[in-house]
Amino acid sequence: MLDTGVKLVRNVSRYNIGPSSLQELAPLLGVLRTTLRTGKQHSGVVFLVDRYFQEDQSIKKKVSFTEGDTLRFIDSRDEPTTDSIDQLVADLRNSGYGSPAGVVGMGGGTTMDCAKAVSNLLTNGGRASDYQGWDLVRIPGTFKIGIPTISGTGAEATRTCVMTNRATGLKLGMNSDFTVFDHVILDPDLSATVPRDQYFYTGMDAYIHCVEALSGSYRNAIGDAYSRETINLCRQVFLDDDMMTAANRERLMVASYLGGCAIATSYVGVVHPLSAALSVVLGLHHCVANCIVMRAVQEFYPSAFSEFWKMAECQGISVPIGVCLDMDDKGYRALYEATLMHEKPLTNALGSKFREALSFEKVVELFRRM
Repeated sequence: MLDTGVKLVRNVSRYNIGPSSLQELAPLLGVLRTTLRTGKQHSGVVFLVDRYFQEDQSIKKKVSFTEGDTLRFIDSRDEPTTDSIDQLVADLRNSGYGSPAGVVGMGGGTTMDCAKAVSNLLTNGGRASDYQGWDLVRIPGTFKIGIPTISGTGAEATRTCVMTNRATGLKLGMNSDFTVFDHVILDPDLSATVPRDQYFYTGMDAYIHCVEALSGSYRNAIGDAYSRETINLCRQVFLDDDMMTAANRERLMVASYLGGCAIATSYVGVVHPLSAALSVVLGLHHCVANCIVMRAVQEFYPSAFSEFWKMAECQGISVPIGVCLDMDDKGYRALYEATLMHEKPLTNALGSKFREALSFEKVVELFRRM
């Protein structure tokens, strides 16, 4: 057992949970606007909403949009990059929203991570890449509200927002207490229309987070408790006949939140570095990449490996295969380097000599199984 080094933990300050919780957004925003109306800040709100809702004619009404607010749709087909965040922040500043009353992120992990990054940059200045790392954000961000519309990443609960830096090939977050949402609305009604495959892939992120945390060397009692309950809830959802009933959608939303709390006090393991490499090199989305990696990790997580595939079979989910088969040595070298840069998770899983366990040949073997 190793010391995580986590001694002081900040969680989301407040949250609403349950069906129709989205209705609580209007009074919350009303307070924010009223508080700032006489001050120097802008009383408008920045809404960052997943592009999935772009064709929804009622979306402004649903999020309590009023005159003076601005709504930007986030293209979640691509995961956030430092450049895309910088461009979004610059656009908001140029449009007069450099000091809004609040930032609302509504969507999946990509959209919520964008909201957290934007909030930090609006008050701290600089570029997104300046804050990739641990505790580099020095000033509290703009008041931010997270509204997940799909469950699993835990972005609504974590102290990070993950971005890829194309220049360095580094996929890393702004890990800071100031990155945590100030308020979260957990409304399971919002996940009712998620496609089944995506619902499974994303939900498995919560399960895999906690399997890796409980199997690692960096542990603490609170993180373990969060992880155990997250896994328990995931089993209830994904071993049920229908993972998308109203009750199961609420269970998974809770599992996602608790999984995010768990990983805020511990570390992931082998799956996430391999998954991050697939994202950086091949452009695969994080959650489906996690599921693809599960084809290759039986030796590291034998029980979870068997249970994962049992869940996939129970729900009739097909996980992509063969994504690395046509790669040349240059491609495999890029995957290897993108994996091995994640030292903390790999140390958590394999110890300080993880490079001996993960030689170039071994890592190539793992990717070929995918």
